[in-house]
Amino acid sequence: MTRADQSLAHGLLRRSVAFCVLGFSLLLGGCASLPGEGQTRIDPWETYNRQIFEVNEVVDKVAVKPVAEAYRAVLPKLVRTGVANFFNNIADVWTSANLMLQVKPRQSLEMGMRAVVNTTLGLGGIMDFADEVGLERFTVEDFGQTLGYWGLRSGPYLVLPLLGPSTLRDTAALALDFKDSGASLVWHGARERNIATVVQLINTRTQLLNASQFLDEIALDKYVLLRDAYLSRRKSLIYDGEPPDDETAPAPFKGLIKKDGQ
Repeated sequence: MTRADQSLAHGLLRRSVAFCVLGFSLLLGGCASLPGEGQTRIDPWETYNRQIFEVNEVVDKVAVKPVAEAYRAVLPKLVRTGVANFFNNIADVWTSANLMLQVKPRQSLEMGMRAVVNTTLGLGGIMDFADEVGLERFTVEDFGQTLGYWGLRSGPYLVLPLLGPSTLRDTAALALDFKDSGASLVWHGARERNIATVVQLINTRTQLLNASQFLDEIALDKYVLLRDAYLSRRKSLIYDGEPPDDETAPAPFKGLIKKDGQ
């Protein structure tokens, strides 16, 4: 295939994905207009979100955080690192798939190679052998980021029970993230997958113990701080660390508009 053919195929693929998400984009736009006037565009459901946030804080304080603290106290750091590496290796598989959906073949192959190396030489991913040979983990991608890459706006900010910060777009993408992520390659039964999810939650919460203590000490409004940090980070991830000032013209569509205007 010539370079011109590759360029044409690339453009057609980008347009196809763009049209597929267009309908969903309109749905998000309509949903974002449901709250009453005077509420902010970024967080029109703040009253509801704050209620769920407070419930999550109570659950974390009563159940999740104590379990995470016990997990850190009982298990040696070497074991905790192995557990974290294992789940990160599974995430690399899903990252590779999403990078391919974003038409980033080189990055997709690199992340896929990371997963292969760590699975085969790193004892199923317990050891991060790929990092030792120069295959570093440079990104983590999910389907919400893929939808954002193709121009689907985030929609209103949304706090989910137990899961925490999200957006309408990212929440819609969770179904595919849960169903078709790398975890589905390891655990086929619902019971096993639920147990793995709990272990992963505890492992993640353990890694955030120091950060959460810092937030509790400095944040005048923890809700606002976490909301703004989440939205800023998601935007940065979607645009590979170079987000535009205005999200109205996502990177893929800028390229299409330029070509169509020539």
